[in-house]
Amino acid sequence: MVTAYIEITPFDVVKYEVDKPTGYLKVDRPQMTSSSPPTLYGFIPQTYAGDRVRDLCPGATSGDGDPLDVCVISERPIDRADILLTARVVGGLQMVDHGEADDKVIAVLAKDPIWGDVQDLVELPTALVNRLVHYFETYKITGGEVPPVTIQRRYGREHAFRVIEASMQDYDETYGTSVTSEA
Repeated sequence: MVTAYIEITPFDVVKYEVDKPTGYLKVDRPQMTSSSPPTLYGFIPQTYAGDRVRDLCPGATSGDGDPLDVCVISERPIDRADILLTARVVGGLQMVDHGEADDKVIAVLAKDPIWGDVQDLVELPTALVNRLVHYFETYKITGGEVPPVTIQRRYGREHAFRVIEASMQDYDETYGTSVTSEA
């Protein structure tokens, strides 16, 4: 299980992001396309995409320097952000954005009555994973320009925990001790 901090809900047409200097949630940008995030979206606290995360992502020149992103699937609509929740990691998307490793961990809300027993990405409906892929391939489109974002592969729980562990080690090296994840 991991703790996830949620910045955006599937109902948001604005991308919010935690302002690192203040810790407050701020407006990053309006969503530029009609696509909305298909799941809750945020990050795993006390993680950092640095060299170890980059090393797990062929073709990336660096980590993106941010906490590890997480998408959390919930059967019941959660329509507010700026919350913490507990989630079970089931897989992820290996994404490169402007040459930087920018993995998207996929998880299910702990104790969710529909999704709570899912253990691995292959147990999720393909259409739902395809929506996540489409969202991340298009969410930074501005003025018709296609950003240099690629989803290199989809991966299961085992690799997701390797990425999380690498991001925790990157965090430890940069900031100190993290206590985020347990298998």
